[in-house]
Amino acid sequence: MGIKKKRRISIRIDMTPMVDIAFLLLIFYMATTQFKPPEAKAVTLPRSHSQIKLPDKDIINVTVSKKDSIYVDFLQKETITIDGNEVSTTVRKYAEVDTYNVSAVINRARAINTRALIVIKADKEASFGVMNDIMNSMKENHLTRFLIITDQERELAASGAGGA
Repeated sequence: MGIKKKRRISIRIDMTPMVDIAFLLLIFYMATTQFKPPEAKAVTLPRSHSQIKLPDKDIINVTVSKKDSIYVDFLQKETITIDGNEVSTTVRKYAEVDTYNVSAVINRARAINTRALIVIKADKEASFGVMNDIMNSMKENHLTRFLIITDQERELAASGAGGA
């Protein structure tokens, strides 16, 4: 008596809808992703234990390089004309300043955006005198609320390089 084998039916899965969804998701993420805006000047930040999350917008950056150059940058909404149509867009304003006019530039930026938070990013090799002059200038102009950005020390301790 012979055993009769059942004929196997092959299963075929149509992958076209899955590929379509994958490409739609890829296009969606490419269109909606916001990258970090370029910095005015690259700086090496000092380390600290502080962990305060900065907001993504409404920031006035004051950057101090290791050569004691000072830059102020902020975002400002402007209306520009493209092909005869006026379009409202956000533009990054950038200025190289000195210790004498840094507060004036910050005050102009705050006049445009009153909710803006002042953030100071100073290179760890920047001189104390420049930072002291900036803070004195800001104090004279009643700019007493600001944040100083640092790198987190925890990352250094976790790698074992920061201990003893």
